[in-house]
Amino acid sequence: MQGLRLGSGACSPALFRCRGDGGHEFVRVGCKKVVFGPLRRDVAVQASRGCRDKVGRGVVAAASASSTLEQAAVEETADELELVEPDFYRMGYIRHVRAYGIEFKEGPDGIGVYSAKNLPFLQKPRVIMEIPLEIMVTVTAKKPWMFFPDIVPMGHPLFEVINDTNPETDWDIRLASLLLLALDTKDNFWQLYGDYLPGVDDSTSLLLASEDELLELQDADLAQRLREMQQRAESTWQKYWPADAVLKLRRLAREPGRFRWALGMALSRGFTMSMNIGAISQEANMLIPYADMFNHSVEPTCSCRFRKKDRMLEVVINSGQEIKEGQEMTFNYLEQSPNEKIMERYGFSTSANPWDTLKFSGNSKIHLDSFLSSFQIAGMQDEYYYNETDSEKKDPFVDGAVLAAARTLPTWVDKDLPYIPGTEMRSACDLQHECQQMLDGFPTTLEEDIRILEKEGEGRSPRWKAAIKYRIDRKSFMMKLIKCLDIYMDRILY
Repeated sequence: MQGLRLGSGACSPALFRCRGDGGHEFVRVGCKKVVFGPLRRDVAVQASRGCRDKVGRGVVAAASASSTLEQAAVEETADELELVEPDFYRMGYIRHVRAYGIEFKEGPDGIGVYSAKNLPFLQKPRVIMEIPLEIMVTVTAKKPWMFFPDIVPMGHPLFEVINDTNPETDWDIRLASLLLLALDTKDNFWQLYGDYLPGVDDSTSLLLASEDELLELQDADLAQRLREMQQRAESTWQKYWPADAVLKLRRLAREPGRFRWALGMALSRGFTMSMNIGAISQEANMLIPYADMFNHSVEPTCSCRFRKKDRMLEVVINSGQEIKEGQEMTFNYLEQSPNEKIMERYGFSTSANPWDTLKFSGNSKIHLDSFLSSFQIAGMQDEYYYNETDSEKKDPFVDGAVLAAARTLPTWVDKDLPYIPGTEMRSACDLQHECQQMLDGFPTTLEEDIRILEKEGEGRSPRWKAAIKYRIDRKSFMMKLIKCLDIYMDRILY
């Protein structure tokens, strides 16, 4: 039997061997550092996943402050990564989870997935993980509600809770309720896997944020939406988990904080995808163990697909890329979503999000085609990319934030009218002035935020750190827009 990869000796096969007392143990041939003991059902490590993106000075320096901070954090974190304990692999292996060429590592920000070897340029997708449907928590996205596997006993009051939810908007409540039931069901896989989910103190979900942590966002609209989500969670718990609820329901969430935690897990770790059960193909909301340990990237290396012949979820490396040993394997959680949407659902942000947005209130606009050509950006609006073939070397300034600038800056397009340099420069100056006004409206500067995160971050909650990182990324994006417009004004004259 081929085993899960673990450590530098992970390429060796793992076998079961019978012991004299009738038990079993793992034997790994050629593994120098990892010792497998007898199979155990007790998993004692409380691992937190934390932020999925690692928290990584005039106008030019400030525009790159967030990315510099992020790169430094990634380099520091890489030295602190340790392989996850063998029990994490073991409990999945005996339930037919298979992983090929990857290893799970734990660092200050939680668990991530990394390549265990170099992979040459891939002409087609390559399977790196197989996860059976039987260990997932799933519910169909539309009525009639069906669960695969069906963990809801006949007559259980939780079904009435699920049946009473809004089919269009309450998918997270249904998934959270099933997660609570799975964690409470004897011999369910999630009783073991739940030990590796982040607890209340380790979670970045802003459903668990205090009022002070919401104020640290320095984003009134986002903070208000999060307050409404917290109130929704509170009212849902009061409605379905009253003091006189039957014990088998009440014990799933004895206090509102427990339900808010489960709701945060459903939002931040839930997948929505099409799956096949027999001849039926339908959308389902799913909690998928092991796959939820993949972190986020706007340039993902991996994706998921459902293999219906044996009801397996496959995680595959996307084709057309070369993978280096130690490189992190990532998903794209929300495609074409700005930082505020990602922050609202997952509790993190990224400094180079090509879909970030900024609202402008003035009437000034710049010529779209001229702006794109200034930075060698090609493609349709939904598919912008940096055209490296037009230059001898890549422009280090152009990143995801520049692509976001091309999408969010007010522009005009007229194929029959050329732009007038003087008018373009006035419009660019007006947009710069509006960006600067937004920056001046914050109670702290970008440099102050970076110092606050570096000096006061130790001992703070992951939600506080995520809030500071979010406002750093937001201000860095505004600085990037100002610098983009500076470069644009220089280049339209030549």
